[in-house]
Parts: sequence; structure tokens; C-alpha cells
Amino acid sequence: ANTDPVLDCPEQLHYVRERAKEGSGVHVYPIAAVSVGLRGEEPTDAEALKKAGAVALSDDGCNVDNANLMRDAMIRAKRQELPVLCHCEDTSMVEGRAVNEGSVSRQLWLEGRPAIAEELEVMRAAMLAEETGARVHICHISTAKAVDIVRRMKEHGVPVTCETCPQYFTLTEDEILTQGSLARINPPLRTQQDVKGIIAGLRDGTIDAIATDHAPHSAEEKARPLTRAPSGMVGLETSLAVTLTALYHTGKMELTEIVRRMTVNPASILGLSKGRLALGNDADIVIFDPNEEWTVDPEQFASKGRNTPFAGWKVKGRVKYTIVGGTVIYEAP
Repeated sequence: ANTDPVLDCPEQLHYVRERAKEGSGVHVYPIAAVSVGLRGEEPTDAEALKKAGAVALSDDGCNVDNANLMRDAMIRAKRQELPVLCHCEDTSMVEGRAVNEGSVSRQLWLEGRPAIAEELEVMRAAMLAEETGARVHICHISTAKAVDIVRRMKEHGVPVTCETCPQYFTLTEDEILTQGSLARINPPLRTQQDVKGIIAGLRDGTIDAIATDHAPHSAEEKARPLTRAPSGMVGLETSLAVTLTALYHTGKMELTEIVRRMTVNPASILGLSKGRLALGNDADIVIFDPNEEWTVDPEQFASKGRNTPFAGWKVKGRVKYTIVGGTVIYEAP
């Protein structure tokens, strides 16, 4: 929903859905805002947004700091059977801060984004899910303690799910020292202990999905000093290969489980009849060679975005074909 303009009314959802039909080649399922303008002051009309095609509500990119508004939004979402996707970082603890609070922030003499800022909001979101019965999904979880919170809440039957991204189980805050703004993302890259916690959460099923948090920026934007560059990295073209390299080829996860976290589970979280090969389903298929080696070269990306901290990585696992609705929309050269 954190687009310009914000997807906070039916008209904007209609616009996105119509534009998506104009040769995008893929299915686009818009997620509408929790609050008007992402300002956290007034809830959106969940019923109208669902009728307009929203599959979930989220102020992703912005934490909903007002607990009463978030509770109200969850009650409304529950009535419409819409999941609420949460970006979990207390704004007062992270605003204007570029990197994780820790050894790197101290080396650079910068105020950091503390892990507790994420963990407090993950706990709040899960407690509100328990109280309202709404389905809550934690976006881009990045700390070991946040994973522990979700694990405990799931054990108590709370309707909470979560996702992580390849960067959170492969990279640490140390990347900031060598890659600068290319490694600036929200939430930030954390510690090696957090990487271990994320992998543990993937292996035991606490973390339901592997997403990309795809956030392209221009080279000019990312060339700004670390404290003034925008946060985010492109992830679509490296997500499968980095995940296979880090988890499958190291023996940490079975291939079937990785595929499940990138297909069936995300579709299920959003209530979509997608991600499965079955008679009568849409022929949306990715064919890949899990063993093919290649080197990440941003200049070869199909995306306009080139901002990736994985440039130069040697990875194993390459997409050969992407098929949408039975039509081949990508074929590897």
C-alpha cells in the first residue's frame, strides 16, 4: 500500500488493477492501507477496499503506532476476513536511523535501529491478533527474539504468521561497512545471532514464508550518503537462487520445504487459490534448475532496479522459464 498515491480508497485500487491488465504479464493482487494516507490517524474502509479487490490490509513501510487504531483496524479486517500485514518497528525508536543498533552503528557513530523496536511491535501485533481474532502476518521478520515471540504465540493458537527475506538469513550488519547504502534496508540487517535465529525459525516452521521485500531505487538515490539514501533493495531476481544457495545446498532445508515457503504458504496467507499444481488451477509455473551456477550481475537484471547487495555472488539455482496462465513470459537466455 505504500505507493504514491497511497492505496487507501477503492478508486486507487481500481487504477492499479486496470494498469496491471495492460501487459504486466503477472497477476497483481493489491494490498490496501490500514490507515488513510499511511498516517496512522484514521482507519480506512475495509469493506469498501475488499469489494474493490484488496486481498489484505497493511501500512507496510510504516508502523501503525496508534494501538487503538490498529485494534480497530483488526476488528474491521476480521469482519471482512482480510489478513493484516504488519511492518513492526516502533517509529519513535527508529525514525531517521539507517542501521542496526550495535557494533556497526557504534563504529560509524550513528544512532541505530534497535532490535527491541521490532520485537515490541511483533508482540503487540500478536497480542492484538489473540484479542481480536484477526489474522495477522508479520512482514520481513529480522530478529531471533521476534521469531521466538511468534513461535510462542503460535503454540498458544494465536492466528499469527510471519515471513522473512533472503537478506535476513544470509547477511549481517557488517555489510554496511563494505557496501554502504546498498545494504541499507528496513528493518536493518542484524547480527550473526539473528541470522541463526531466522534460519532456526525457517527450519522448524515458525517462519511461514520467504518473501523478497523488493524495493527498487535508482543508482542516484543509492549513491547518496548512508544517512540520506533510501532504504531497500531489489529482491525478485535473486530470491530463489540466494535461498537455494544458503538453505538447500547447505543441507539446512529440503527443497520441497523451500518451495512451499515461496508458493503454497504465501498464497494461503493471502487467501489465494494459487501456488499449487493441480487440475483446474491456473498454469502459473516456474521451472528452475536447482544446481546451475551463475554470478549475480545487476546489469543483467530484467528489472529497472539494480540496487542489490548480492552483486558478484556466486549462486546455485537458476530460473529457466516463468509461465503465467499457461503463457511463457520469461525464458532464460
